[in-house]
Amino acid sequence: MPFYTHPLDMQIFVLVNQIFRKNWLDIAMPVLSSAALLWSIIAVATIFGVWKKGPKFLVIILLISATMGLTDFSTNLVKKSIGRVRPLNSIALTYFKEDGKWQRRPLDYQQTKERGNSYPSAHTSNSMAFAVMLMFFFRKLRPWMLFLPIVVGYSRLYLGKHFLTDVMAGWAFGACIATSVWLVWSYWLKFKLPERYRP
Repeated sequence: MPFYTHPLDMQIFVLVNQIFRKNWLDIAMPVLSSAALLWSIIAVATIFGVWKKGPKFLVIILLISATMGLTDFSTNLVKKSIGRVRPLNSIALTYFKEDGKWQRRPLDYQQTKERGNSYPSAHTSNSMAFAVMLMFFFRKLRPWMLFLPIVVGYSRLYLGKHFLTDVMAGWAFGACIATSVWLVWSYWLKFKLPERYRP
């Protein structure tokens, strides 16, 4: 069954992807949308954290990485069951980057795919899970870490990969999984984890 796209969802996508375009955004958005950026942040945070807090910081990083892995796996299961087609494969005049070059669908472009993997956005769910877990562990980062999933979400629209509802579902999905993991972790930490491993 086709996934209904609300007119407001479509309008916001067109504004971000086709109207609000700048040369510097064409350079910045692919970088901000890259999974490599998120893992680079994790690597830098790990090095800095171990240097400041010692090996016990690795426990936190491993938990955050596991949470992101669980989020990514779960999000992809939902994607496959829903099958919403991405904007770049369904909307005429959509800008997208492929093979290192920006391209645009023609005015007479017709959707050919019946199923896709647009809803929800795994990029935004992973970035939200990462941000929420960091805010649970390091309260001084609140609410600044939310800037990351917001920017990642915007980049997914700009790149023609997702609609706003895909992005919002990803945010909700990542926040829910991170919160669930934190609640389980807090209970286990309180009753099971040896003192030397507690953050």
